[in-house]
Amino acid sequence: MTTNEQTYDLPEEVARRLFGIGQGRGLELIRQLPQVTARARGNCLVVKGPVEQLAVVGRFLEALSRRLEGGGEFDQADLQRLFQEFTAGNGPAPVTERSPREAPYDELLVTHSGRSVRPKTAAQQAYVEAMRRHLVSVAIGPAGTGKTYLAIAMAVRALRDKQVSRVILSRPTIEAGEKLGYLPGDLLEKVDPHFRPLYDALQEFLGVSRFQQYLRQGILEITPLGFMRGRTFNEAFIVLDEAQNTTVKQMRMFLTRMGFGSRVVVTGDRTQIDLPSPRDSALLTLRKVLGEVEDVSFIDLSARDVIRHELVKKIIRAYESFFHESESEEPASS
Repeated sequence: MTTNEQTYDLPEEVARRLFGIGQGRGLELIRQLPQVTARARGNCLVVKGPVEQLAVVGRFLEALSRRLEGGGEFDQADLQRLFQEFTAGNGPAPVTERSPREAPYDELLVTHSGRSVRPKTAAQQAYVEAMRRHLVSVAIGPAGTGKTYLAIAMAVRALRDKQVSRVILSRPTIEAGEKLGYLPGDLLEKVDPHFRPLYDALQEFLGVSRFQQYLRQGILEITPLGFMRGRTFNEAFIVLDEAQNTTVKQMRMFLTRMGFGSRVVVTGDRTQIDLPSPRDSALLTLRKVLGEVEDVSFIDLSARDVIRHELVKKIIRAYESFFHESESEEPASS
């Protein structure tokens, strides 16, 4: 195996992120590559190792430089995620003329508190591009991958840019069996705990005052899936969350609520099905039904896209491995 030495003359900000005082772990990450040694020399990075690994380092440094040029928040967790994109497989294919790895991820909006919201991984960027380009987008992946968060961010942006006039957010209230009458209060009070994650994201993006104003005006509507039957939504951005808990009939009902000028996003996690019979989940068959339909896009997110504590990724991988082994050990039916 051929071993070479390469010196990279880094822009000041890239050097600071990789090995500046108090910045952290850039050198440590690069040294994790097999048969690679790395050292800092001023604003230069000197790397020695196999040619293939030097190419990985070069692409990582180029992507890091572009990300930093794009501005916005970029912390040590972001640095590690970016590095892992080049060491944990090929990732998703580019969905635009530029590869998501070669350019800063797009800023979707700025929160009420002034924080920039943008994708954190190449797969999340592909998800955002899918929502832009397709009338129906389906995002499937584990908790913490930004499925719902990015969908709501895109909905708020579409509303802000006057691409739609309403935002409709829905969930199947499977824990309450879709029968909410026994709970006290009006509809919003009944479903409040179940929809709290959606409220949190909307209030982060809009602020509490505007969020409540939009609810009163009907610009925002948060409704259980069972209350959507018989309605049609024109010029709306419609998000169905927790879609793994919908039946095939419910999914068909939901998708046919789409009117003119509307976009639909469906999000779900196949490992968290709460239906009495998991096989009834519409999410398990949705790709087979709609995979060849024009203007319907499917995006798969994985543990690599989890934007939470590193331990959460390990827990998700452990459960995925457990369920995979359990399925393979099930005896064949006679």
